[in-house]
Amino acid sequence: DVDEVAAALREAEEEVGVRPSDVDVLGRGAPYVTGTRFRITPVVGLLPSDFEPTPDPTEVADVFETPLDFLMNIANHQVGRAVYRGKERQFYEMPHGGFRIWGVTAGIIRKLYHTVYDD
Repeated sequence: DVDEVAAALREAEEEVGVRPSDVDVLGRGAPYVTGTRFRITPVVGLLPSDFEPTPDPTEVADVFETPLDFLMNIANHQVGRAVYRGKERQFYEMPHGGFRIWGVTAGIIRKLYHTVYDD
């Protein structure tokens, strides 16, 4: 891929059928480093309101919609705990509509929140 935006658009097309030409890219966030040392550059964009996902079942378990105002409400950012390799770990989670946004995805959303709302 040419850059992070091209990689994100390619992944979105492969995973849920987003045509890159349909995305109005707003920008990219600061890189997010996972606990396993992967570096992810989040890309934020808008899709047409009539977008219908076509998930690739080999890559995607569920597709659901969560309002941005829910994700940007810090009261919805909960701290979860789990034991991994004998150590207790903490992570963010955002339960919504019977689904659980957690781990890296929730961490990226939390970082976006701080980018938008912190001075």
